[in-house]
Amino acid sequence: MLTAKQHELLRFIQVRLEQTGISPSFEEMKEALDLKSKSGVHRLISALEERGFIRRLANRARALEVIKTPEEAVLTSRSAPVAANDRAPAKPSRVGAPAPANDVLDIPLHGRIAAGAPIEALEGQSSLQVPAALLGPGEHYALEVSGDSMIEAGIFDGDYALVRRTDTARDGEIVVALVDNEEATLKYLRRVNGKICLDPANGAYEAQLYEPAQVAVQGKLAGLLRRYH
Repeated sequence: MLTAKQHELLRFIQVRLEQTGISPSFEEMKEALDLKSKSGVHRLISALEERGFIRRLANRARALEVIKTPEEAVLTSRSAPVAANDRAPAKPSRVGAPAPANDVLDIPLHGRIAAGAPIEALEGQSSLQVPAALLGPGEHYALEVSGDSMIEAGIFDGDYALVRRTDTARDGEIVVALVDNEEATLKYLRRVNGKICLDPANGAYEAQLYEPAQVAVQGKLAGLLRRYH
């Protein structure tokens, strides 16, 4: 018998796996269940694991697999007893199993983005194949990086920035910022005295300061792809 919170968490994990193929983070689980700390999530995960409802997948970050649901557990308990010698080996249910690590997804490729001075935003569109393991939940797109203003953050000219689409971001996050509704740039976001500061990661460049109305967040950096020639 599961507690209400255990059942709620199990259902949340199952739905997220069915939607995205990737289990939610502990922070997402904490917020979904309105818990005060991640330690509460750890206790719920451990309880579900001990009861055989989920299992952790080895060598994969934040990877959980739903083995059975409470409904399946009830059906099992109501089944007629079977002699021990007649039992077939148990096969775990693969409800909402995460996508294999070698799965590849096509995401939109919106041209080049400046990692220096802003350039024209989202020019053209094609697609880029990306390993599913590099992407978390949400909608993503890719941009080819142009310039060297983010090299100290490990982002180089010619890299592909994998961006999770969102219109909000916290200070210190690397974002795709649309300036004056026509130019886009990849920078650290910072708020200073009521203004928006877009910080480079290269000492040769200066920060760019704008009024809040001039800047719209178009997404947050989720990962990078680099091709070696």
